[in-house]
Amino acid sequence: MTLNYNTTECPDTILRNITSVRLGPLLQYSVMILLFLTATLMFISCKKSAVIKPVVPVVKPTDSVKYQNIVLTSGNQIQISQKTTYQYELNTTGTDPYLYLDPLIASNPSDSLVLTFEYQSSADIGVMQIFLASPITEARSVKTELVPASTGWSSYSIDLSDEIKLLSWGSAGDFLRMDFGNQMGLTIQIRNIYLRGLNAAEKAAASARAELIKNDLSLESNLNKYLTTSFSSLISEVNVGVSSINIKGNYSGSGEFSLCEITPCDHLTQITKFVNKVGLSAPVFSTDMDRFITRNGFKYDRLLSKWVIAKIGATADEVVSYARYAGKITPVQTMASQRPVSKKGLGGYSITRGFESDLDDLNISSVTVNITPTSFMYTQLHGNAFAHTYGDKTYYFDQAQVEELDRTMKAAYSRNIVVAAIILIQPASQCADPEIGRLLQHPSFTSEGIFTMPNMTNPESVNCYAAALDFLASRYCRDDNSYGRIHHWIMHNEVDSGMSWTNMGDKPMLVYMDTYIKSMRMCYNIARNYDENSEVFASFTHSWANSVETPMYTSKSMLKTLVDYSGAEGDFQWGLAYHAYPEDLFEPKTWNDIDAIFSLNTPLITFKNLEVLNTWIKKSENLYKGSIKRTVWLSENGTNSKTYSDQDLKEQAAGFAYTWKKLETLDGIDAFQWHNWIDNRDEGGLHIGLRRFPDDNTDPGGRKPVWYAYQAAGTTQEDTVFDIYKSVIGILNWSEVVYTTPIQ
Repeated sequence: MTLNYNTTECPDTILRNITSVRLGPLLQYSVMILLFLTATLMFISCKKSAVIKPVVPVVKPTDSVKYQNIVLTSGNQIQISQKTTYQYELNTTGTDPYLYLDPLIASNPSDSLVLTFEYQSSADIGVMQIFLASPITEARSVKTELVPASTGWSSYSIDLSDEIKLLSWGSAGDFLRMDFGNQMGLTIQIRNIYLRGLNAAEKAAASARAELIKNDLSLESNLNKYLTTSFSSLISEVNVGVSSINIKGNYSGSGEFSLCEITPCDHLTQITKFVNKVGLSAPVFSTDMDRFITRNGFKYDRLLSKWVIAKIGATADEVVSYARYAGKITPVQTMASQRPVSKKGLGGYSITRGFESDLDDLNISSVTVNITPTSFMYTQLHGNAFAHTYGDKTYYFDQAQVEELDRTMKAAYSRNIVVAAIILIQPASQCADPEIGRLLQHPSFTSEGIFTMPNMTNPESVNCYAAALDFLASRYCRDDNSYGRIHHWIMHNEVDSGMSWTNMGDKPMLVYMDTYIKSMRMCYNIARNYDENSEVFASFTHSWANSVETPMYTSKSMLKTLVDYSGAEGDFQWGLAYHAYPEDLFEPKTWNDIDAIFSLNTPLITFKNLEVLNTWIKKSENLYKGSIKRTVWLSENGTNSKTYSDQDLKEQAAGFAYTWKKLETLDGIDAFQWHNWIDNRDEGGLHIGLRRFPDDNTDPGGRKPVWYAYQAAGTTQEDTVFDIYKSVIGILNWSEVVYTTPIQ
């Protein structure tokens, strides 16, 4: 998704193509396990190539240190001039500035593992990335923390030890590429670039990384075993009432069995002895218990828990069933179900952006609205605020920001527009209240993340996150619709690009998805407490069988994991928020996309091959409870006009016309939200809106041809407006854009 001042989502495709915030892949875990068996390589086995490492004290070079030279002619979007021996001035001229160091003339000493240099910079350099060449690939790179501005000479170090050892880098002829953030107009002085040995702090950090990796691999193995086990016992129902919970199930075998409670901050597969449990006396049981219980200083709502049967042992308990979440939740009120009356919507809508008339003129029936509760949530009274008590703890929500959100919601509600709220959790450094940041930033968050996975690892953080969701649901899921309505919830952003957009550090996919599904379930259960029609959507880029950042983090594999969890732990009504941008976001002629093929193993799903997504969502194994098609919103999409020239504007509109003609035939796709609907200067050169830049010199905010095509879509004027774009696409009839062969 593209970033702008109101719409905080951004597709990783833009991230890679525009801002050069590149992320290397997570190494294959089978390789990691083998590496762990070798003690000398244990600490390098599974770290992601572009993982961020902390800054550590610099060891001053000895007289024998060998400084490295920059290749003066190697600059990409960066001007290089040599000032003195081993000292250079760099001026960045674009958003992808990088350069090369001289190739090694002899083998790199085995203890030279940390790249160190001194620098001055006119402003923050940002995140640097070091490539160990050759070849130059994301898998052979390391990213840094943010490199700050410095008016005097400062030292900076980047630990390359894991990659040097893992990749066997350092032979004569090998070299390094240094990427200097993504800002043009920087002036950087750099000198005394060299490789040195690890100091004590770096050795300790490497050891800590190795331990974390070991724990993650163990958790991944446990989760995989859990999901692939055929259990002899079953929890068949978890029904949540107003004040009580009823759980039904059965177990088999001899011994002592208990019904055990798993809270969001528990890892089921890592528990050896269950604490929160109720003994079972009959193989077929129906157990009632209080819904609310005082625990860890909070009035805990067991709506958030899942339940499992365990055979109790003297030293360890044995899980004998899948855990199960609530299946039926008695809501506090009755609300009518609502679906978009057409597929036409807008993404990232906010009333503060102006052009409210577009909702009417374009006949919009659905919108997405970005909500960052961390930008207006406090643990203590802060100015004018709404108080909200959850778990017997009161939190505060800034009144002005909430009322601004009210206006957006009411603008949609008054027009019968269906709203999906996109829930985004900011890193601690961006939260309005540092204490909220401390509670909600995931403990494994790394600073390359634009947003964080919510922290659900302790009771205090769980209560805080649940309180934020409960505040939103209680306000925007009311039977009187006083403040407007949230119908559905898009959980975070582009999780297949998780290091960037929903960051919890470098994790195995199954570990990451286990946490993501916890977040989805928490929101789902809280929302369903107020509105039995609420759905949660999982958010993905246009990747499918190919990964964006990390092998195994593909939309297809992650959705398969979501399906598996739903089958194991009780299905819930989740849907899909898919971002089917063209393969190249700058190129509107999506019918030329090379990696969008008509196969369930296609690398990408773009506008060209939406038929693949339509096929997948209707497959029997992907249906909700085996019979109901899950909701699919193309929740962030658009075609670009490279410039405002007549031809570029025409191609942008043609790209939409091509897409809409497909959508009309695809009953598995329920809605399409155009993003960004107004051109924005902060989108790296894209002109992806239906309207021009608001500060355009000739026609500020003016309607582009694609605006009129969007207006005509689904009306009697559609073909009259669309037909001029057939020649751009290269067709005679619109039927030619639809792929009708069965997709395998």
